[in-house]
Amino acid sequence: MEFNLLPGGTITGEVRVPGDKSISHRSIMLGALAEGTTRVSGFLEGDDALATVAAFRAMGVEIEGPHAGQVTIHGVGLHGLQAPHDELDLGNSGTSIRLLSGLLAGQAFDSVLTGDASLCGRPMGRVIDPLSLMGAQLSAAEGGRPPLRVKGGQALQGIHYDLPMASAQVKSCVLLAGLYSQGRTSVTEPAPTRDHTERMLRGFGYPVQNDNGVISLQGGGRLQAADIDVPADISSATFLLVAASIAPGSDLLLTHVGINPTRIGVLNILKLMGADITLRNEREVGGEPVADIRVRHAPLHGIEIPEDQVPLAIDEFPALFIAAACAQGRTVLRGAEELRVKESDRIAAMAEGLTTLGIANEILDDGIIIDGGTLGGGVIHTFHDHRIAMSFAVAALRAQQEIRVLDCDHVATSFPGFDALTRGLGLQISTVAG
Repeated sequence: MEFNLLPGGTITGEVRVPGDKSISHRSIMLGALAEGTTRVSGFLEGDDALATVAAFRAMGVEIEGPHAGQVTIHGVGLHGLQAPHDELDLGNSGTSIRLLSGLLAGQAFDSVLTGDASLCGRPMGRVIDPLSLMGAQLSAAEGGRPPLRVKGGQALQGIHYDLPMASAQVKSCVLLAGLYSQGRTSVTEPAPTRDHTERMLRGFGYPVQNDNGVISLQGGGRLQAADIDVPADISSATFLLVAASIAPGSDLLLTHVGINPTRIGVLNILKLMGADITLRNEREVGGEPVADIRVRHAPLHGIEIPEDQVPLAIDEFPALFIAAACAQGRTVLRGAEELRVKESDRIAAMAEGLTTLGIANEILDDGIIIDGGTLGGGVIHTFHDHRIAMSFAVAALRAQQEIRVLDCDHVATSFPGFDALTRGLGLQISTVAG
């Protein structure tokens, strides 16, 4: 599938974007390991989260739905999973494979985790290393890439692990393995990362401590079923935040958006660039802070992005690069090596697309320099990355000519219905079967 986009347009209206992907994944994982029945509303029915559902069904967990965002999970307890009959195919989902590697390291049975071509190109050494220190036995294909083979029946020991880079996936992997470990497991972060795993563990009655950036838990506890209302995903909302910021005349209200403090880097960065963003009706739902976000068009200016905001906005940078392209002056990003090993090398992929549209940029080892300017048009290669596809779709609002975005099938991993929803708000987007 490809997106065809006519230049120009205005973004107006009120909308609730799909549910948070990170929280949707974790609701299935912890609900499956809990004792009792967990009911989830607002679940993201995207391919990534559905891959997690399929994996737990393959391990004997009864899961009803999703139906209109409603999922019912009949938990089997920490030790109730059954050996899958086949490899667990996790599609494009890096969250699924990294978190499941920790969870499966403590099981009595062997398992194999695999995925699509993109996922099988992503590095798994970052989870294999700490899990091996805990006594797990894992092996990967050449270069530490999937398929990932996990040997069951290992006696895990709690460790203290200093994360070499800020990564919520690696932190969560180690903590989930810690549920099955003797003694205490703790992780030190070099910078704060999203804390949905810790929040949800507490929501399921499992104590987790955070002492000055050292997150720890004791092995051998129990999870009790809980009801979860998944907030709208701020990563998905980002495309619309940028769209309304750059398109003259825009005025948009995004409802029930998750504003977890470990995820609001995008709001902070856009505000530093001059965006007109206000939060309304701030509240807490199931341990997660949410708000309605109003964004109106405003002239943006280039900035040096503060490095302390980088881990808080790591998935939002493709869209932020479009904001930078439309801003007056120069935007500089450093300290973002993690973008190199996402669904694509997002720095290289975005730089190529920006160059196609006539925006001057310079790739750095750990970031990019973007000089704001006038966007032309052209054909964009997404490298099968959903966030690249949506970012360049939004760019059309300020483009001078048509934009064709190729290989957009993966948009359904995080934002099913993106084209219809954005068309309803004013984006001039149509889809063509690929």
